Amino acid sequence: CIGAAISWAFGGFDAALAALVMCISVDYISGSIVALVFHKSSKSESGAYNSMYGLKGLCKKGLMLLFVLVAVQIDRLLGTSYVRDAVCIGFCVNEILSIVENLGLAGVPLPKAVTKALEQLQSKK
Repeated sequence: CIGAAISWAFGGFDAALAALVMCISVDYISGSIVALVFHKSSKSESGAYNSMYGLKGLCKKGLMLLFVLVAVQIDRLLGTSYVRDAVCIGFCVNEILSIVENLGLAGVPLPKAVTKALEQLQSKK
């Protein structure tokens, strides 16, 4: 019953939502590894893990999921099916950028095309 209610609230558990949940999870885990193992987190002065920043990160990801709930309701209101998917895709792109950044901080060699694209995206911020 609870699972069905959650699935209904999120507009079903399809590829877009599955990708978003996976990206959120991988970003949080990779960011935690960067802080716990490599002590290179950009969130703390020492680069080490800080539970307050971890909690803030989880809260941000929770807020992203709440926004997906809002997008579902907008789709229902408008009789469309693309607002939720667009929100999921947008958040996925943001999470993927963060994952790539975490990989770089961990010393994982990145292809030059990826690093150039990241530099361009960061300069546009």
